[in-house]
Amino acid sequence: MTTNNSSDALYSESLYSEEMLNLALKLGSSTLHESSGLKDSAADPAIRPVWSGAAVAGPAYPLECAPGDNLAIHVAMELVPEGSVLVVSADGFLAGYWGEVLTVAAEAVGVKGLIIDGGVRDIDALERRQFPAFSRGITMTGTHKACVPSVGQPIRFAGTPVKAGDLVVADTDGVLIVPQEHVESCMIKSQQRADKEDTMMLQLTQGHSSLELMGLSSWSQKA
Repeated sequence: MTTNNSSDALYSESLYSEEMLNLALKLGSSTLHESSGLKDSAADPAIRPVWSGAAVAGPAYPLECAPGDNLAIHVAMELVPEGSVLVVSADGFLAGYWGEVLTVAAEAVGVKGLIIDGGVRDIDALERRQFPAFSRGITMTGTHKACVPSVGQPIRFAGTPVKAGDLVVADTDGVLIVPQEHVESCMIKSQQRADKEDTMMLQLTQGHSSLELMGLSSWSQKA
């Protein structure tokens, strides 16, 4: 098992201010992704919210699970910094790695949400508790507890690189991982894009066309 519990690796929700996290959720994963210009930052679109309206933003805490084995998640509960979003690689294996028991445990240590390339269960309970969870699928199948590949170490989440402290933004459009070193510039560019789109939508209500506003008017003459 590989774990990361050195003092210089630990962080807290204060890594990103509450104001920044709220703004990230307001801007949304699509605007952040398109504005960032970053490759490999959008997770597999098959990773979906397990209940309607789920959304979360916060620093990533990555870990790996062996197929059908969720011991690494239980170990992570002892190490995860408060305010984190768990990002769990399970290689797409659909077992019930997560349910109501782990949700209660996560809430007790201040975990803000779960992103997993695997399965979850107890969906009604997760929705009732308003715990944001995103997964590849839903299944009642149980798990065993025998192996811990890694906790807190950098991983590839369904092809997307993730390290502790990267910004996770997940909503109905999908899951975005922004490397920590690019977060500030991504937020600035995203706010600029959002402001530009607000102006464009106002102009659309005033009778301007999208072709005109996007400098594509020549295509109307070819149609």
